[in-house]
Amino acid sequence: MQTYDRLYVQFIYYFNIARDYFECHEVLEELWLEEGRDPLYQGLLQVAVGLYHHQNGNVSGSIKLFTAALEKLEGHPAETLGIDLESLREQSRLYLQKLHRLQQEPFAFYDLDIRIVDPMLEEGVEALRLHPPGEYETGQDH
Repeated sequence: MQTYDRLYVQFIYYFNIARDYFECHEVLEELWLEEGRDPLYQGLLQVAVGLYHHQNGNVSGSIKLFTAALEKLEGHPAETLGIDLESLREQSRLYLQKLHRLQQEPFAFYDLDIRIVDPMLEEGVEALRLHPPGEYETGQDH
């Protein structure tokens, strides 16, 4: 049975439920550093930061982050870390294509969703939805 780091569960919560892409970055960066800078975590983090940049009007920053994220997320199984990674890659590719055509075809910012495929991860995210984490706290469970 797969167990998930609390920071990873928080990342999914902030991404899918709270839609707080800054907090996504904060919690996943901590895990990324703890886990030896795993490119998979960095890619997930970069998708969130790409959304954060677009939401705040930084289109070039968003393009840069989505491009880097897709490079890091390629080559991993379609279902990884309890999520449908292939779906996230497809959504990110489409978002990146739209960002490249933004001048010709403007579009409003929209959220992406990380589809959870593991019931254990779903339970962890649901628990956070019912009892949201407080302000970002570093290293209290270590």
